[in-house]
Amino acid sequence: MTEAEEITEIRRAVQALCAEFPGEYWRDKDRDRAYPGEFVDALTRSGFLAALIPETYGGSGLKLDAAAVIMEEIQAAGCNGASAHAQMYIMNTLLRYGSEEQKAKYLPGIASGELRLQAFGVSEPTSGTDTLSLRTVAVKDGDHYVVNGQKIWTSRAEYSDLMLLLARTTPREEVKSKTEGLSIFLVDMREVVGNGMTIKPIRTMMNHSTTEVFFDDMRIPASALIGEEGKGFRYILSGMNAERILIAAECVGDAKWFIQKATDYAKERGVFGRPIGQNQGVQFPIARCYAQMRAAELMVHHAAAVYDAGGNPGEEANMAKMLASEASWAAADMCVQTHGGFGFAEEYDVERKFREARLYTVAPISTNLILSYLAEHVLGLPRSY
Repeated sequence: MTEAEEITEIRRAVQALCAEFPGEYWRDKDRDRAYPGEFVDALTRSGFLAALIPETYGGSGLKLDAAAVIMEEIQAAGCNGASAHAQMYIMNTLLRYGSEEQKAKYLPGIASGELRLQAFGVSEPTSGTDTLSLRTVAVKDGDHYVVNGQKIWTSRAEYSDLMLLLARTTPREEVKSKTEGLSIFLVDMREVVGNGMTIKPIRTMMNHSTTEVFFDDMRIPASALIGEEGKGFRYILSGMNAERILIAAECVGDAKWFIQKATDYAKERGVFGRPIGQNQGVQFPIARCYAQMRAAELMVHHAAAVYDAGGNPGEEANMAKMLASEASWAAADMCVQTHGGFGFAEEYDVERKFREARLYTVAPISTNLILSYLAEHVLGLPRSY
């Protein structure tokens, strides 16, 4: 099977799986703010959540571009990949920097679905995207680390067995470079929830299962450290690039869903004796969103190709995330406008997807931070912050 044929088969398989989870399923979950466990289990059984895990450990051994296709098709089908996407991009940090012992211990269980690696503890209330200013600390104590601090926007922590945690192991004033002194840990949450770790849900405008996590003298074994102590920030950068590429792919999928939904409705909805799609005032916004989506789609796959080739896709990943999230949000707004009042009716699923799409112009990194990155690191302009 050629690579193109493999991608086509992946698309068909994801579409078939998602057909088993129609809008009614997602409306029920959204209404109850419930975690879509059945959907995540189905993704796991199909092997899609193990796409990036090498075959040696029970995974599919696919490239990031294939993983991006999986996430895109989930969203294009009207489902919500946010329930599981973290397992994809967190995986890269473990794969690239984890020890052989850590991989052998955890990857087979993650691939089989016995373990869920869904939680990524990075953001904090006082620092946000200023990651280097985080205050959570991990202090070495014999063959353990003692962790104190707080994380916020740690989605799916209630439904995860493992957490990738970024904490400061050397005080900021003692490091030579501001990017040093942070370390990455793979925390077995089954051992520490209620025993140093407290999780509090945060209700938001969409069903995103996000939480606040508190660490109070939480003890974790020294073997939880990934890679070298103090090098954690550089380790997560590649994971962040993967995260932005995968979420950009989700945004492309969302845009495709909105465009198809609006197109179908515009063909069927008749007003003044003709379909509304015959009016240029309706067709032009749909066509413009299609063009915007296609351009973003090309950037997403270009960024994934750079990543898969072993390059540094910082520029491409950031542009892909910005362009795709803006294309998705433009398509969401257009879709509501095309549906008129019916766009606000729950049964059409437009309002749910509209709320979900809004998140990605803010998270996991805001558009302004992306523009600052491009201005400084690509265009050579003075640092703005």
